[in-house]
Amino acid sequence: MLGKTAGGLFWMFRYLERAENTARLLEAGWRIALTRSSNSESEWKSIVTTAGMNIGFEAKHDTYNAANVINYLLRDKENPSSVMETLNQARANARLVRTALSSEVWEATNECWMAIKDELARPVSERNLHDVLAAIRYRTSVVRGALHGTMLRNDIFSFSQLGTFIERADNTARILDVKYYVLLPSAAYVGSNVDNAQWEVILRSVSAELSFRWLHGGTVSPMMIADFLILDRRMPRSLAFCYQEIDECLKQLQEEYGTRQPCRDKADAICARMRGHSIEGIFQEGLHEFLGEFIKSTTGLASAIEENFRYYG
Repeated sequence: MLGKTAGGLFWMFRYLERAENTARLLEAGWRIALTRSSNSESEWKSIVTTAGMNIGFEAKHDTYNAANVINYLLRDKENPSSVMETLNQARANARLVRTALSSEVWEATNECWMAIKDELARPVSERNLHDVLAAIRYRTSVVRGALHGTMLRNDIFSFSQLGTFIERADNTARILDVKYYVLLPSAAYVGSNVDNAQWEVILRSVSAELSFRWLHGGTVSPMMIADFLILDRRMPRSLAFCYQEIDECLKQLQEEYGTRQPCRDKADAICARMRGHSIEGIFQEGLHEFLGEFIKSTTGLASAIEENFRYYG
């Protein structure tokens, strides 16, 4: 496989996952804002901060309000990480690697782009925000379903999965970090009804509320939820699950190409670090500090994977 094909697959699925994750993050922040009766500007600002788009946002807008944030995250053409622009990039990469994809995956990607382009042709208000976000999640999940249902489990599949899980791991960590470090008004709220309500919103944002209740019944605590989203390998959006999948993809590439690349060593080191932690140890170390180091390591791993593309082929 050519390195540019590997890169095209990797970024196609990173962009698709990023579009879905931005929608999930926006919904989580919006729902958390609904639990507050005041200071709504800080709620909307926290969403943009978590997404890492605050510099670009502040260059265009003076006020963090619902209309500005929703438009900037979903449909602003000058924001390269808006949902519409990331879907444009996903489709462009899909066209680049068209011969590596099944017809079902290409058609699902193209239909996703067309449907969301239509949804975002007009400004999105808070009234119809839920429906638009649901459409984004649904359309991106159809592409993912087509990948799993029609593609060979070969290097093409591995590069696609690497893009998905690198992006997903980064997103889950950022959502957890903003919840604990940005969204919580002050330490006085830890363990309060406001705190617990926000943690439950985070569960809903990653489609994990029902799964969590299956495992834990009616018992809910911030530490239990953090454990579920960080260390539980059964949860498809947990950090541990994402790295389990990343490690497996890199292992398959190593077997297929007969060479172990430095990115595999980096992934192994991150996996080992996670296995060496308990949730109690993470909270004692500091959840914000742990997540900050995790995000930094994941960014480094993504760069290492891209550097190794030239060795595949």
